[in-house]
Amino acid sequence: MIKLKRVYERIEVTDGERILVDRLWPRGIRRSTSNVDIWVKNVAPSNELRKWYAHDPKKWQSFKKRYLKELDGNSALDKLVNIVLNADPVTLLYASKEKKQNNATILLTVLKKKLRHRLAKVE
Repeated sequence: MIKLKRVYERIEVTDGERILVDRLWPRGIRRSTSNVDIWVKNVAPSNELRKWYAHDPKKWQSFKKRYLKELDGNSALDKLVNIVLNADPVTLLYASKEKKQNNATILLTVLKKKLRHRLAKVE
């Protein structure tokens, strides 16, 4: 099971492996705390794309297309797939206040597709 959660939300036992999928470390979260188990920052949008988007809802569709293009062939995505295959449950963490239009929602869709494809190969 994979779920999404803001990094600022309370830690729950059901979170399992907590993976931060943002390029920048979230403000106000100490690196020494147990809020984040793994940080896979290279799976996040590039700095250029992140700055261009700036959470502008009018740019969402274009951001989504550009981010999907960045994810294509991204080795960090393969690393994330392997982590998810070996951990259950998994919670992808993001810092954005926007719950629906953020990189983690796009990443979740891509990740599920990759996992289905990978598991289909095993059968």
